[in-house]
Order: sequence, then structure tokens, then C-alpha cells
Amino acid sequence: MTNANPSAGQNPLSNNPLNDPNPNDPKARILDSNTIPDHYDDGRPVPVTIPIPLAPGVKVVYTTRLGGVSQGDYAALNLGGRGGDDPAAIEANRTALAEEIGAKLSLVGQVHSAKAVDADDLFRENAPYGFDASGTRIDETRESQRIEADGQVTTLRGVALGMFAADCLPVLFADPTTGIIGAAHCGRRGLQRGVIGETVDLMVRKGANRDEIVATLGPRICGECYEVGDEIAEDFQKRFPLTKTVTRFGGAGIDIAEAAMIDLAFAGVRHTVDSMPRVNAATKYLADDEELKALCRADNEGDPELHERLGSVRHSLCTLENPLWYSHRRAALAGKSHEGRLLALVVRE
Repeated sequence: MTNANPSAGQNPLSNNPLNDPNPNDPKARILDSNTIPDHYDDGRPVPVTIPIPLAPGVKVVYTTRLGGVSQGDYAALNLGGRGGDDPAAIEANRTALAEEIGAKLSLVGQVHSAKAVDADDLFRENAPYGFDASGTRIDETRESQRIEADGQVTTLRGVALGMFAADCLPVLFADPTTGIIGAAHCGRRGLQRGVIGETVDLMVRKGANRDEIVATLGPRICGECYEVGDEIAEDFQKRFPLTKTVTRFGGAGIDIAEAAMIDLAFAGVRHTVDSMPRVNAATKYLADDEELKALCRADNEGDPELHERLGSVRHSLCTLENPLWYSHRRAALAGKSHEGRLLALVVRE
């Protein structure tokens, strides 16, 4: 990982929307080149993550593709367990992530539903990295567990509720007064089925104050890139008005982030935190990163050089545009049959 401070020196992307309007804002200084090592003392790569302060005592973490041991199309920090990656690499990546964020992971089997579950009732450490109910099969000696859900809530400290993504939208929640946190996996079908409302309602049933809940929207494919065709876009727009788009590819698309904002309002969530400034800063920081340069060359997805790819990024949170993220759609456009998964996590410290 390169040692470059995002708020110092010459910005190679100065004409790009990634440029923070106030780079001297301390909140933009999310990475300190003097304190971030590339590897642990035992040689393992350090997972590269982006932290977002959501509420007092609550943080959100987005994982990138950097700082893992997966190979090939999964490189490098693949955290998903159902795509064919080496199980030993998946476990190593998840264990390193739990160590890096100082919390145990809580993972479920995502199925694009509206079902939310209470991790207080379910959490039992069954893996080196925490509680894994995603159905990941690590080896023959350890029985896998699968609980199908697309939302989680908890009051537990030190437990990071995780949602896998590679184009779908993770939404993370916290009630700063009660300490109740939540996470939802919001794909097109999950949004239509009401996963945001179900997750918020479960938080409220546990004692959260609906008026106090704050949310943030994580990495996702943007409305200019998510092409779905007229029929699907029209059907989606019936549920979420004004979310049909014309993509940069020329066809009909949808804006899942805008749909999420509509359902957050219906769920009574009035407060949101914008993740984009910190993601912008992290992307600029990594503009000369050697590992990311190597991944982009291996991707064979459009422009091979990192500066060319970052120069065309219009939405840093867009999983298709920004090479920091895994993207199912980007992999498919490149003719690949596999891709990894990031995790968006929320944890009460």
C-alpha cells in the first residue's frame, strides 16, 4: 500500500469529482501514511478498510479489494464464501479483518429478502473471526451454518454486523442513545420487498427510538451504471417513483440508492451520514497504490492503468466505476465468471 497522505501534496485527480471541496478538513484525513503498515509482523497483508463514524461509539467500516490473500479474479481481500474461492483464503481474510477492526464478525446468508434477524439471540462464536451463518464451508471438519436473512440488529458491543456486496447497497444504522445498531443488504429485490423497513422496525422493537436512528449508505452500483431494461425499471419505479434512469450505456436503469432514501423516509429515519467524503479521500490516497495498480492491470476491465480508471470515476461509491470495490456487473462486462465480495460493517465499540 502506498504511503501518500490524501490531504497533502499534489493531487493527480484535481479535475475529478473525487476532489474533496475542503481537503484540509480533519474529517477527510482518514489515513495517516506514518501509521499504516502494509503487512503484519508475521507477513500477512493488512486489510485496507475505510472507516466512517456513524454515531458516538459506533463506526461503519467498508472493506476494499486490498490487503488480502485471495488470488485470480477474487484478488485480494475477498470475504464472500459462496463464489468458489479457496476456503482457506476466505478464512484468512475474514480473520485478518476481525483483527484489524477489533471486533467479531456476524455474517448471515443473504437471499434478497426482507427478513431481519436479532443477532443478540443468534450470535455464537463458531469461527476464528466470530459468528458465521452465511453457509460458508471452510473444511470437512467444521460444520457450516446458514441463516437466511438480509438484515441484522444487535445491542452487543464488539460485534460487527456485516453485509456482503458486489453491486448491491448496504445500509448501516445506529441509535446513538440506546446503542442499538443494524445493517441491511439492499439489492433491487430486497428493496422492493421492504428490507429497510423491516430492519428499522426490528431495531424499534428492541428499544431504539425511530426519531434518533441515523443511517449511511455504502458502496453500490450507481444509477448511471445499473442497466436493467425498461420492464424492470418501470416495475421498480412503481414502488420507488423517479428512480428510473438512463445509464451511460444508453439503456434503462434504476437508482437503488435513491430508492433506499425513499424507504428510509417511510421508515421514519430522518438522519443520514454521507459516506462519500471519506471514500473520496481514500480513493485519492490510493491513486498511486502499487497493489491497486497491479489489480487493475490484472482486471483487464477497460483502461488498464490505475490513473486512467480513477480519472473516469464520477461516483466514488459506485462499485462498477471505482476499482477499489468488487463488482459483479463489472466482472460480467469483462467476461469473467467469478468475482469477490466486500463487507460493509457496523460495530458498537
